[in-house]
Amino acid sequence: MRLVAITDIHGNVKMSRKLAELIVEKKPDALLIAGDITHFSGAETVRKVLGPLFETGVPILAVHGNCDGRDVPELLDELGIWIHDRRREFNGIGFVGVGGSNITPFNTIWELSEDEIREILLRNYRPGDVILSHVPPKDTKADRVHSGLHVGSSALRGFIEEKQPPLVITGHIHEARSVDRVGETVIVNPGPLFRGYYAEIILADNVINVELKSL
Repeated sequence: MRLVAITDIHGNVKMSRKLAELIVEKKPDALLIAGDITHFSGAETVRKVLGPLFETGVPILAVHGNCDGRDVPELLDELGIWIHDRRREFNGIGFVGVGGSNITPFNTIWELSEDEIREILLRNYRPGDVILSHVPPKDTKADRVHSGLHVGSSALRGFIEEKQPPLVITGHIHEARSVDRVGETVIVNPGPLFRGYYAEIILADNVINVELKSL
């Protein structure tokens, strides 16, 4: 399966249009969106941002981020692409979504306790599923801010250590664009699309190949 993974669009329609052109050319099997489609705005912004991507005809799976407006999850659900606290199977591979983030100092719109994050994962995950989570796991390359602190989810980290899902696609920390591993689990933070970053991922015969790309 060939995937394009993005995160942290933050309302940048110009970049979503550029990505749509690339998707038409590359024809991946699916597009995964790890949240923060908007920058503290709502459903109308989502329609503008996602419109060019829907026009490609490529299937989309998405979660909301902590900076998406209150009406964003409802619209993503209406569009049939929202997998927060859900499991969706596509081409024989399961995908489990975790939207929002862990608790931040900034009191953003969508924040979850570590217990809530763990319960979502335990409720939905089946062995071999891919995790699509806005918040990254703690103590990885994907959750390190400029100061060097690791601010990701300890619940997601513990779940990965215990269950070893093959792939976790995440975002949230703009400066933490990276590919990392926790045991056998590959962790991918594609970097923010508003800066032109995305990832191409190939899942084949229990092998995962990841390339971090720029538009």
